[in-house]
Amino acid sequence: MSSFNYRQRNNIILAAIIVLGCILLYAMSGLFSAILGAIILFTIFRSVYLYLVEKRNWNSAFTAVLIIFTSLVVIVIPFLSMSIMIVERITSLSRSDLPIQDWIYKIDIFASHHFGQPKLAENTLQKLGTFITDLFPSILGSAVNILMNLLVMYFLLFFMFTQMKDFENVLLKYAPFREQHTLKFAIALRNATYSNVLGQGIIAVVQGVLLGMGFYAFGIPDPVFWGMLGALISFLPVVGAPTLAIPTSIILFANGHSFKGIALLIYGLLVIGNIDNIFRMIINKRLANTHPIISVIGVFIGLPLFGILGLVFGPLLLSYFLLLVEIYETNRMAADRLERIRTSTES
Repeated sequence: MSSFNYRQRNNIILAAIIVLGCILLYAMSGLFSAILGAIILFTIFRSVYLYLVEKRNWNSAFTAVLIIFTSLVVIVIPFLSMSIMIVERITSLSRSDLPIQDWIYKIDIFASHHFGQPKLAENTLQKLGTFITDLFPSILGSAVNILMNLLVMYFLLFFMFTQMKDFENVLLKYAPFREQHTLKFAIALRNATYSNVLGQGIIAVVQGVLLGMGFYAFGIPDPVFWGMLGALISFLPVVGAPTLAIPTSIILFANGHSFKGIALLIYGLLVIGNIDNIFRMIINKRLANTHPIISVIGVFIGLPLFGILGLVFGPLLLSYFLLLVEIYETNRMAADRLERIRTSTES
């Protein structure tokens, strides 16, 4: 006869589950970005999938493949292409036709005379190189890792769509809170995803286009590259695309183009900078209001973990965490209220 009772056996099984779960999580840590990417794409395209399958009676597998192809062409390939182009362009700046060393010298002379910083541009460029190297570890890594993550992400996404009811029923069954709170969390998760991914993506594209157009109008070489870099930097809170107009304006000043320098600075800070405020106000009104503190802290959390993808994943994970904390607090208050009612009834 076994010396363990029912509760002891359950505790042993629970401990084994926790240990094996930790081992599995550690083993899958390299694929975490693929899993999170699948969740994000599922959240973004879920309503489209339901409309096409339930309203238009499209085949579920065909619709899933169509959504996968669309996200690959519209989101993934442009993002990867832009990232690779930016990395290669920045690493080859010293071999390009741009007078980088001359610009650095002139900016350092200007900064030394006006701000007492004789090596401002040189130190900034060194820090920028280190930052870019840290920012793109997944892009600078092997193509095999990128391909593997994409395959896993789309493999998961396909079955999340084609077996949506089973997938969502499992989530409801094993969610650690009540069904109404689970639905509330799902809606809040959708809004946070739309705000952080779609909203910030729209702002990034608009700011990048405006920056490239402004650089072209003021005769800055390679405006397409700077527009792409501006779109990427717009994901960084506080910094943003308009800050690229500041060093460019200093270069124009140093080359004797004072009017162009002033005009570009005004265009960058007032026009491009206010675009962010206008679009963010519209997005926050229609979707979720992502606080700037969440964006700042989320970026610092996400960059070391995911590289360039951390610009999106970091704020999103922090938003999900805060949503869980809010629901936990709601559950705790409800449990305390029931306990008080039960105690008063018994007394």
